[in-house]
Amino acid sequence: MKLRHTLMAAAMATAVSLTATAQAADKPVLLKVPIAFATKLPGLGSTIKWVGDNINTLSNGQVKMKVYEPGKLVAAFEILDAVSSGKVNAGYTTAGYWAGKIPASPLFSAVPFGPEAGEYLAWLYHGNGGKLYQEMYDQAGYNVHVEVCGVIAPETSGWFTKEINSPEDLNGLKMRFFGLGGQVMQKLGVSTSLLPGGEIFPALEKKAIDATEFSMPAIDKLLGFHKIAKFNYFPGWHQQATVFELLINGDTWEGMNEHQQAVVSMICKAGTADSFAYTEAIQAAAMTENVEKNGVTNKLWSDEMLALYEKTWNEVAAEQAAADPFFKKVWDDLTAFRAEYDIWQANAFLPR
Repeated sequence: MKLRHTLMAAAMATAVSLTATAQAADKPVLLKVPIAFATKLPGLGSTIKWVGDNINTLSNGQVKMKVYEPGKLVAAFEILDAVSSGKVNAGYTTAGYWAGKIPASPLFSAVPFGPEAGEYLAWLYHGNGGKLYQEMYDQAGYNVHVEVCGVIAPETSGWFTKEINSPEDLNGLKMRFFGLGGQVMQKLGVSTSLLPGGEIFPALEKKAIDATEFSMPAIDKLLGFHKIAKFNYFPGWHQQATVFELLINGDTWEGMNEHQQAVVSMICKAGTADSFAYTEAIQAAAMTENVEKNGVTNKLWSDEMLALYEKTWNEVAAEQAAADPFFKKVWDDLTAFRAEYDIWQANAFLPR
């Protein structure tokens, strides 16, 4: 009888322990997410707002998200460090902002003359891109889990206060420029700076910069660049697609159960699809308004200028690969993926 009571007590203790463990595992997670782009900006900040608005319902209350506008909780360029250290448990941004810390990071954000959105996502989701993306942060010592959580199609190539007809017209310009394309412009004599979106218009207004690139026409319109710079250049050779990331503190991610993790991954994939479709739907109207109401002239780069940009980009890519082993690892993998993908692209799509 004593043995029976002992066994029953042990079983009850085990059951209580397992129940407590299950309850702990099912504890709702609140992700506090500072963001790099205002939620009013379509595709840049609106995507994470969409994710935040829907994640509670999708997870049946197991994952909640509070989104903080840029600068309200953490400065845009400090999000990676803040998430890694645990100052905040999540953040939304784009990897290209970490070029000064991790040379390979822009390859997971936007690549000059690089893949369009479909090809980019193919590499990230079904090639080695996603594994290399996480490996990059792990190798650099950051305690973060990364999810692709948004993508947009080509951006404009920039807003200029004067026409650019030759390489000489670039020499001496002061321009806000993002990512690896900025290194191309520097080689061509442009003095570049990476300003957050909210600081660009004042810099143009005060003539601290002569030109800027930022994003797509419907996004740029909200920042008012057309009021000062009347020449909008296309195509966006430097960003044929731009990827956005949800960073989650590594300890927070490991503390989430499989269902919670799956919800985050799935809603980020849904947000990625929505951001692409939404931003594709609204650009034509913005371009028309710029011309008809705002006095903007849409300009196409000449074949000669595009060839110069591409030649210079190839030089930058070779230099970066020679200087940083991980950049080379990622670049070689992306290049190999694109070479194979080209068989499909060259045969399946109508000429443009």
